[in-house]
Amino acid sequence: MRIASPLTNEPGPSSAPALPSLSDALIAALPKTDLHVHLDGSLRVSTLIELARERNVPLPSFTEEGMNELVFKPSYANLGEYLAGFAWTCAVMQDAEAIERIAYEFALDNWAEGVRYVEVRFAPQLHQHVGLDARGVLRAVQKGMDRASREVNATLPANALPFRYGLIVCALRAFNEQASTYYGQLMRALSKAPRRKVFGIASLELAREAVWARDEAGIPVVGFDLAGQEDGYPAVDHVEAYDYAHQNFMHKTVHAGEAYGAESIFQSITLLHADRIGHGYLLFSPERVTDPKIADPEAYTRRLADFIADRRVTMEVCITSNLQTNPAIGSAAEHPLRKMLDHRLSVVLCTDNRLVSHTTVSNEIRVAVDALGVNHRQLRDIIIHGFKRSFYPGTYLDKRAYVRQAIDHYDAVIARFAEAEANER
Repeated sequence: MRIASPLTNEPGPSSAPALPSLSDALIAALPKTDLHVHLDGSLRVSTLIELARERNVPLPSFTEEGMNELVFKPSYANLGEYLAGFAWTCAVMQDAEAIERIAYEFALDNWAEGVRYVEVRFAPQLHQHVGLDARGVLRAVQKGMDRASREVNATLPANALPFRYGLIVCALRAFNEQASTYYGQLMRALSKAPRRKVFGIASLELAREAVWARDEAGIPVVGFDLAGQEDGYPAVDHVEAYDYAHQNFMHKTVHAGEAYGAESIFQSITLLHADRIGHGYLLFSPERVTDPKIADPEAYTRRLADFIADRRVTMEVCITSNLQTNPAIGSAAEHPLRKMLDHRLSVVLCTDNRLVSHTTVSNEIRVAVDALGVNHRQLRDIIIHGFKRSFYPGTYLDKRAYVRQAIDHYDAVIARFAEAEANER
């Protein structure tokens, strides 16, 4: 009898150990990463309600059941409805104490489900006002993440894989005067400037803050991101900010291919020097190519996929979120993750928003396995890519050592579960 080899679901030599089933218990035990997760979309709903009461923020409901029924729903009609909940979460994130608490609980929630490395992203300018500048926002998040890291790592035995984190700051493609106090002040101060020019100025200022925070304040800002409404607000408006980040050796990711097609992904890589792409689920949608100069959209998307694969640009895939914001996908089985894997792209599984999407990394893996047929070899690649393609806040040699530790941890978990199943037979 031939049994599966350790890295695939294919038959291998009879001496190869059998692989364990991809059970919920195994997925929970595996070391995981989350490289695309928004802090303001990942609060505990109980904390949101408590902070809102303390700060006199009116909510649609002051019960968890009510908020989940009215705001944080299982499914949404469109992206706009999905994003509506952020008005409530951001409203309670306007002081350092609240932000620190939310970051602290966020780190503990990740640790509890087996996430060992996380890059939490947020837009400091959404929380910035006279009493709290961008640096204060960054310090508050760092303080909460640090406190949780110290607590969980203190419980580990020697040589165990520790919890690590990095911060990613998000610029916005577009905003209005009501988005935050900071954005309102900026738009009033530059009232005669073209709006798209103002959007770029805000992004450049954030890039400067990010580099300062990393280099002068020792805050582990590891990446720069561009989020917000994609269609109609092109990457070119933010080239100066990304050039500044690039020239200062800051890692870069971009939300792209979420509401605008393959051209947006190409612009993000070529104009903004993106190391990773957030979402990218329209990569294989030639019908969404709109540039009239592209004569053959199918050839364009195919060549772009080859280009991404060759460049090892990593796709930050968020299955549940994509299904909620893009009903055209239909079901998880139709998600383009399968095409990404077939094209051997570098892919990582992420949550996007733990609260708004009611998901975890473990849940995203479960969906990928059950609906898209992700096997042992592919899952190992996905998880290890999470560690390898992270924007780790240390030297290259530090990162190599941490990745090696993560790989050893992963393989040890697989071996332990395989042995346990063998003993039960």
